[in-house]
Amino acid sequence: MKLFGILIIAASLFCQEGFAMSFEHYKKPSDQELKTKLSNTQYEVTQHEGTEPPFQNKYWDNHEEGLYVDIVSGEPLFSSKDKYDSGTGWPSFTKPIDPNAVTTKVDKKLFMERTEVRSKVANSHLGHIFDDGPGPTGKRYCMNSASMRFIPVSQLEKEGYGEYLKLFKK
Repeated sequence: MKLFGILIIAASLFCQEGFAMSFEHYKKPSDQELKTKLSNTQYEVTQHEGTEPPFQNKYWDNHEEGLYVDIVSGEPLFSSKDKYDSGTGWPSFTKPIDPNAVTTKVDKKLFMERTEVRSKVANSHLGHIFDDGPGPTGKRYCMNSASMRFIPVSQLEKEGYGEYLKLFKK
C-alpha cells in the first residue's frame, strides 16, 4: 500500500508539469549518418565523451526561452526555465525536463569520480552533474552545447514539440 501511495505522488508530479514524456519516436541514427549529420565537435562530444571549451560554445550565454534537445535524436532534455548562469562557461540546468530523459553513469576519467549524464535513447554524452547547484535541487547539470540543439518557444510547434509549450505559459 505504501508503494501505491508513492506512485500516486509521482503521477501527480507529472500531471503538474502537464505531461509525461514518451520516448518511442526517438531513435539514434547509424554511426555513418552521425558522421555526416554532426560537426566534428558534436560527434566527438556525443560519441566519444568529449568536452567543448568553456565560454566558447553556442549556449553558455543563451537567455532565450525554449527547449534543449539531444542533437543526435531530438529527445527533449532541458527547459530554459531550469537554466542558470553557473559561471562555468557551459550551459547549466537545475534539472532535466523529465528525470527519465537522462541516464547517469560513473566517470572515473581525469583522476576523479564524476557522474556523467547521457540521453536516454541515443545514449549521447551530454556532460556531468554536480552537487553544487542552486535550490531547489542543489544540482548543476553542466552540459555541452555541442550535444544539444536549442529550439526557441516560437518554433516549438513548427518543430514538432508543441506539447512543451505549456512549460512556458505564464
